[in-house]
Amino acid sequence: MKIVNIKDVTPQEASDNPIFRGKVSVQGLIGNSPDELRVSVVSFSPGAVNVFHTHTFDQVLYVTEGKGIVATEAEEVTVTPGTIIHIPAGEKHWHGATADSAFSHIAFMPPGETSF
Repeated sequence: MKIVNIKDVTPQEASDNPIFRGKVSVQGLIGNSPDELRVSVVSFSPGAVNVFHTHTFDQVLYVTEGKGIVATEAEEVTVTPGTIIHIPAGEKHWHGATADSAFSHIAFMPPGETSF
């Protein structure tokens, strides 16, 4: 068993990752290697987003703070704390903060995957 308090994990700047536009930080909570389940908090400053991308796995996001946008090529949805988002493997999408609000979500990634 592993127990982690988000307050005990220092956020790491991730804005240099080409998937992000704007100021973004990541807190790796569980899983320090690709062979483990990984759980991370991803925090976007107002207006920061990631670019359209896909994953080879189903992605699950749990919104914890602020107001954000999750979008596919067909729709764009505003999300707030308490929202759970399921993005099927292979679906082209992006997500991030609205222009007027910071935004954070917890991302769950299966073993073997390394991208957000």
